[in-house]
Amino acid sequence: MSERAPEKFGFDTVFDNAGDVAFAQPRPKRLFPAEEVEEIRARAMAEGERKAMASIAAEQAQALSVIADSTRLALSKLVEVAHEHRQGSAELALACAKAIADAALFQFPQAVIREALESLAREVEAAPRLLVSTRPELVEALTQALDETAQIIGYPGQIVVRAAPGAPPAAFTLDFGDGQASFDPQAAFERVSQALEAALAAEGLHAEPLIPGV
Repeated sequence: MSERAPEKFGFDTVFDNAGDVAFAQPRPKRLFPAEEVEEIRARAMAEGERKAMASIAAEQAQALSVIADSTRLALSKLVEVAHEHRQGSAELALACAKAIADAALFQFPQAVIREALESLAREVEAAPRLLVSTRPELVEALTQALDETAQIIGYPGQIVVRAAPGAPPAAFTLDFGDGQASFDPQAAFERVSQALEAALAAEGLHAEPLIPGV
């Protein structure tokens, strides 16, 4: 088997003793045709555009995440504000209703007992006597109102109205032997207030939106 003769290693550039280039192998110049240059440019622009769009998409996703977090926080606060608004509106409505009711009872204290006696007409028709207790300043007005109502409903028994010092304003108790009916505006207001507070507490932050469809 014959061995291949070693080839002499050649250098492209040779320097002299002074360090200057004594010989340099000429390097071929490559000329790129216009089509290839355009293709390279197009690829470079496409790659740059792809990277730019990827960066923009990442920034958009991050911005949307921040917006979503802010929106959730804002909606949570809005629900709390709406609940507080409902509570305030309910309390204001209740206060207005109480003021109107107090004024109406002050002007027409006999209206409630008239209605009470009319509602109890069947229950009291067999009672020989009705005993009514109320504040001293209302005795005369309620006596007249009850006498007129008794004639309207056809109650033939005796009606006795007596003073009850310390009774709440516009309050009365009607005793007909087999039963009793009473009215206390302050107690009624407190019951309504408690019912309203219980309803608001049960509703909590899960009420219907203030703006329908939202």
